[in-house]
Amino acid sequence: MRDIRACIFDLDGVIVDTASHHFVAWRRLADELGVPFSSEDNEALKGVSRVDSLEYILNKGGLVLDPATKVRLMDRKNAHYLELAGKTSPTDALPGVVELIDSLKEQGLKVALGSSSKNAEMILTRLNLIDRFDALVDGNHITLSKPDPEVFISGAKALGIPPEHCLVFEDAQSGIDAANAGGFPVIGIGSTEALTKAVAVIPGFGDYTWDSICALL
Repeated sequence: MRDIRACIFDLDGVIVDTASHHFVAWRRLADELGVPFSSEDNEALKGVSRVDSLEYILNKGGLVLDPATKVRLMDRKNAHYLELAGKTSPTDALPGVVELIDSLKEQGLKVALGSSSKNAEMILTRLNLIDRFDALVDGNHITLSKPDPEVFISGAKALGIPPEHCLVFEDAQSGIDAANAGGFPVIGIGSTEALTKAVAVIPGFGDYTWDSICALL
């Protein structure tokens, strides 16, 4: 069994599902730009930074814009997202995740967030989970988005624990690739068809305890 001393959680799709909010917000912006945006496009943006997500849409539409316009567009998308995500409440936490985090804390493990989102602190606050985290690294603290491992490496440094002793939970392939690149063991949250190269893949935390997760490592 691996010597796990901390867990690093992604946000969207792991702690809470705000993916639909991102989809609506990006699609609304894409519509304004005259660029088609499908659920497949939204899936491709999982775990991707706001800057790179906008570039994806602009490239798809063959659009070349100046930096100032790009900033305005990202701000507009974020306003669309916040309009939806601002209604998040503690009941929106995904099944089993609060119980798992509480179990980790009771057993003396440290807990960190490793997310590309720039709204992570707001979401965790609305979920009443912010005080359970020993470290929070999000899109406001990093320069490189997943699959670069910067977000997880920064989280491990903030906790003072080496990567090999930090278990990452991720729902996006880019996040799994980032964890592997940084030397972190990683468990995928989702389907085995969509996620590869994780130590294990589980559908969610609802039917799992910390002991049963450790048995997968």
